[in-house]
Amino acid sequence: MVAGQVSEDGGFGIAAEDGSSFVKTTAVRRLWSSRSMCYWRGHGLRYFVGLICMALCAAVLVLPTPYVIESPGPTQDVLAKASGKSVISITGTKTYATKGKLLLTTVNARGVPGYPAIGAETVFAVFDPQQDLLPTEAVFPPGQTSEEYGRGTIKQMKGSQDSASAAAIAYANRLGLRTHNVRIAMHVDDIGGPSAGMMYALGTLNKLTVQDETGGRTIAGTGTIDKQGKVGRIGGIKLKMIAAKRDGASWFLAPASNCDEVAGHVPQGLRDVQVSTLEEAYKALVLIGKGQGANLPHCVVSEARAQ
Repeated sequence: MVAGQVSEDGGFGIAAEDGSSFVKTTAVRRLWSSRSMCYWRGHGLRYFVGLICMALCAAVLVLPTPYVIESPGPTQDVLAKASGKSVISITGTKTYATKGKLLLTTVNARGVPGYPAIGAETVFAVFDPQQDLLPTEAVFPPGQTSEEYGRGTIKQMKGSQDSASAAAIAYANRLGLRTHNVRIAMHVDDIGGPSAGMMYALGTLNKLTVQDETGGRTIAGTGTIDKQGKVGRIGGIKLKMIAAKRDGASWFLAPASNCDEVAGHVPQGLRDVQVSTLEEAYKALVLIGKGQGANLPHCVVSEARAQ
């Protein structure tokens, strides 16, 4: 046989040395067409419908979904440092060291602007007890950009820190501490939102007082706070309790207004304490540090239903 040649009519074939006729590609095409028809005819309609469904399912698994997936996030000791800076920095008065930890708690979120959640992640979240699934409109307004979302969470955090500082100073005055020249700055990386306010306030008071209110224990918590010291409801508290237990906390201070989500969902080995004000939270912290927290109020199902 010799190399492939082109016939006069443009068909491609293979010529023999004796000059015999070409095996036309038209014949090859007919053979291919015949085999293809046999293949397609050999499979029923259900087979092709199944192929289409599989293709659609594969596409759904990699496309963004209109849901936000939340999971337990990192914790941060407000009495320690973050990125080399004190989370709570106080000037204008003497401050005191502590042996314990006060952990603010967070949730990780996918599906917020700039961080879409794909179908595969969403399906997995449905069956994972340590993840929550929320419609996007319950978390952020439609059309919000990643820049707008980021600015919003930073603004909420800044407002939370300002309120925590004001509430802590007011309560410190009630304790007889001198706060005239006190200046408070708060720093933490990659954490936004208002839910760390109560823990910021407690951390500030712990640094301002001679006694170590933690008693060397690891105590976590969450809750917004206003300048009058009222502790408010937050989101994702079940996930935050999981994060607290994971990172070594044995006590968890929770807003009383969140008792409907706390009751029945506290991880084994973690004791919740319900609080409504900074005063209640501080007094609970002192008792926990002294090892006298056994009788502190916690969330129960009957109270949760009444909230």
